[in-house]
Amino acid sequence: MVFGTVVMRAGISRYRQAYQEQEPAENQRFREDVVLRYTPLVKQIAERMAIRLPPSISREELISAGIIGLFDALDKFDAEMGIKFETYAEHRIRGAILDELRKMDWIPRSVRKDIHRIENAMAEIQSRVGRAPEDFEIASELGIDMDSYYRMLTRAQGVSLLSLDEFSDERPGSKLAQRASNVPSPFDELKVKEVKKVVAEAIRDLPKREQLVISLYYYEELTLKEIAAVLGVTESRVSQIHSKAIMMLRTKLRAYYRD
Repeated sequence: MVFGTVVMRAGISRYRQAYQEQEPAENQRFREDVVLRYTPLVKQIAERMAIRLPPSISREELISAGIIGLFDALDKFDAEMGIKFETYAEHRIRGAILDELRKMDWIPRSVRKDIHRIENAMAEIQSRVGRAPEDFEIASELGIDMDSYYRMLTRAQGVSLLSLDEFSDERPGSKLAQRASNVPSPFDELKVKEVKKVVAEAIRDLPKREQLVISLYYYEELTLKEIAAVLGVTESRVSQIHSKAIMMLRTKLRAYYRD
């Protein structure tokens, strides 16, 4: 708890420096008390996201970024939005951490290139055969052997963390985020529903194993290690399945936005 408090205090200082907060002392203390109360939430979100990232990414940096997201939630939350503060704060915290990761630019260019190659191959096969591609089909389309293909998927671990969020309008700085303190318009609500529908349909189109991994990870909130035990495979293999599933969903979303 002491360690967590130190990190949170550092995050509060970082927030003030970034936004040059000039508040009355009483208000500052109140906001700090609220932030400290939500320490477990920020830490939980940061640590869950860190699981899919390389060890070189500092969890303290993620927590510090999450604090900025929590402050943002405090500044912009409106009870008339019809959602709980905790729910709203979770989106803001996650969005702030994702923005911090993008600024770090920690993903090697070669990995980004491999991901684009795989996604292009997926799209080509999908349009040709009208179904989700098998691993051997993707490898064949890329002109590589299966071991090389699986290595590409393994290297993509962690990149998938940013993948679907790149299509979201809920990140700080986006148009929807800028209007988040107000009640969303019917157009905003319709847009969110449409995207959710596209994602749901894309998940249903995934092979059963990919569907199961997505369900266990995002809905049941199991770790990759726990999913591996359920499926009776290695954790590395689950990571590969997860990366492939996310890239297939990205491909679907790109096609949706292109149309």
